[in-house]
Amino acid sequence: MERTEQVTARPAHGVGRRRAVAALASLPLAAAAAPAAFARPAGSAPAGTLYIAGDSTAAQKYADASPETGWGMALPFFLHDRRLKVANHAMNGRSSKSFVDEGRLAVILEAIGPGDLLLVQFAHNDEKSADPTRYTEPWSTYQDYLMRYVDGARSRGARPVLATAVERRKFDAGGTALPTHGEYPAAMRALAATEGVPLLDVQAQSFALWQKLGVEETKAYFNWTATEQDNTHFNPPGAIAVARLVAAELLRRRVLAPRDVRRLGDAIPESWITWPEGP
Repeated sequence: MERTEQVTARPAHGVGRRRAVAALASLPLAAAAAPAAFARPAGSAPAGTLYIAGDSTAAQKYADASPETGWGMALPFFLHDRRLKVANHAMNGRSSKSFVDEGRLAVILEAIGPGDLLLVQFAHNDEKSADPTRYTEPWSTYQDYLMRYVDGARSRGARPVLATAVERRKFDAGGTALPTHGEYPAAMRALAATEGVPLLDVQAQSFALWQKLGVEETKAYFNWTATEQDNTHFNPPGAIAVARLVAAELLRRRVLAPRDVRRLGDAIPESWITWPEGP
């Protein structure tokens, strides 16, 4: 994963985090109704497992990477665990292409079944045109690889869900947030619309949140340490904030019902995040 804009000041954490919860609550997470075809029928059983296929922004991190935190580590805090489990298969450095080519999608498809969900988020590494093992072109190979996830899930009776890539932290000199994913979000949106796949617009939601928080307060959500200023990967507050957006989008798009989610308006303690010693 690439490192983007470098800045030097350390954030004041407490105020920014309180403001972030308020900012999240004010985002238009429940405004637009999803098409009826996306809605779970009333009274139907919830999905058993939500599988995540993605890159390092979502992946499980271990003790040697602390405090770096993938948003997939925080997603279970917002889902009722008696109704829906999370199986996080996201992996550092992978693109939609390399995840397939390494057999990682095949592992998911061996396990996934009817009633399960496959949530797919890629773009960060698809953008790396200098690396042929990972690069995809937004309107051709990127969409082609995404269709492998969609078709694979459907062939097992599971439900595919596409999520646009969470935004990096990047601002211009005037403090305006800048998008960093080029045509990839638009290509995913178009594919989702054409194929009738639920779309979580995490790029748009995270972009709006970073703009609302601004240049200084967003520093408290990314992996800034004494030795690193990383504007791509998250620390615990950032992972929690993005996981909250993902859960809210699952509800907004009617992939999940209100009974499947929890704590969307609650502050989540950072201490809930833990890093195992190793895989």
